[in-house]
Amino acid sequence: MAKIVAVANQKGGVGKTTTAVNLAAALHSRGLKTLLLDLDPQSNASTGYGISRAARASSIYDAILGRAAAESLIRHTPFGDCIPANMALAGANLELAAESDRAYRLRTASEPLRALYDYIIIDCPPSLELLTVNALCAADSVLVPLQCEYYALEGLGELVSTIRMVRKGLNNRLEIEGILFTMFDSRTRLALQVVGEVKKHFPDKVYKTTIARNVRLSEAPSHGKPVMYYDKFSKGAENYQRLAEEFLERNA
Repeated sequence: MAKIVAVANQKGGVGKTTTAVNLAAALHSRGLKTLLLDLDPQSNASTGYGISRAARASSIYDAILGRAAAESLIRHTPFGDCIPANMALAGANLELAAESDRAYRLRTASEPLRALYDYIIIDCPPSLELLTVNALCAADSVLVPLQCEYYALEGLGELVSTIRMVRKGLNNRLEIEGILFTMFDSRTRLALQVVGEVKKHFPDKVYKTTIARNVRLSEAPSHGKPVMYYDKFSKGAENYQRLAEEFLERNA
């Protein structure tokens, strides 16, 4: 039975999609049955798995609206399975607004997938709107990528409030899987201050692994590959393999 992990942060540009893509691929490379579920209308995670625009004509949007079974949307890639997204998802907030089960559409759609995988990793959109709420209702836990800057702390507070609200009213099993520092530079005082502040409030949730800035990590999506399949000797590949190891230790 799969554990579902939502990778979420309402702030864009913090390495959310990079983390979802590369963690899912690293788990797959270790022999685990892993599904990457792209819930972001920008569909960058689908690009990162090399899924063409044509192959995204049907997407998770169709499962959320009840037009297709989620199993029929799975795309098989060398990096693991993926259910892609497309721009149609951008209209889901409006289309589902009047539906009484609007927060649970993804949970209902993804339930049959649990029997097929060990882990399902959801790449959430950079917002706290209905699609992200759907991910939080479907997930068992939330992994939060966090850039080491001042405003990140403010954003983390908002996200934690949303997680608490969802846990209280919609999904009482939801937990924080972990907080991952991205674009990390240990030479800057601010980075160390942010890490110290987050550890003070979430002492057991911060990953020891950090993701350093890395050119190969930035280049990999344009080649339609996770970084460990693009350059397995790069710093980015090492970081995400280490994250996968720590992630599995926590879930042993």
